[in-house]
Amino acid sequence: MEIPEDLRYTREHEWARRKGSAIVVGITDFAQQQLGDVVYVELPDVGDPVKKGESFGVVESTKAVSELFAPISGKVIEVNDPLSDAPETINEDPYEEGWMITIEPSDPKDLEALMDAAAYKAFVEEQE
Repeated sequence: MEIPEDLRYTREHEWARRKGSAIVVGITDFAQQQLGDVVYVELPDVGDPVKKGESFGVVESTKAVSELFAPISGKVIEVNDPLSDAPETINEDPYEEGWMITIEPSDPKDLEALMDAAAYKAFVEEQE
């Protein structure tokens, strides 16, 4: 299981990466493994507000339907539209091509409140 050191993580298994002043969000390798083959993803529209800890979309797999939770509050400034035609990208490359949305954060400090890679690794090990 891959847990990149440069990302921050949530207890709901989303990751967040700083990209300039924005934050790119996706689901972790652990999450996609637990879900199985992703067959559908529903994401917000550009301009939609998101609130930390609240649902911003849905990912559906052959095993389950799971809500996606925003790791930070802000406004959606970019959506990975190709995922609607190729949701399996989330399984194949969850940290790069499988990113979901980019958020303009309301408070950039929100990112620092998330788990670092070591804390997330320990959290996942407790889940297994």
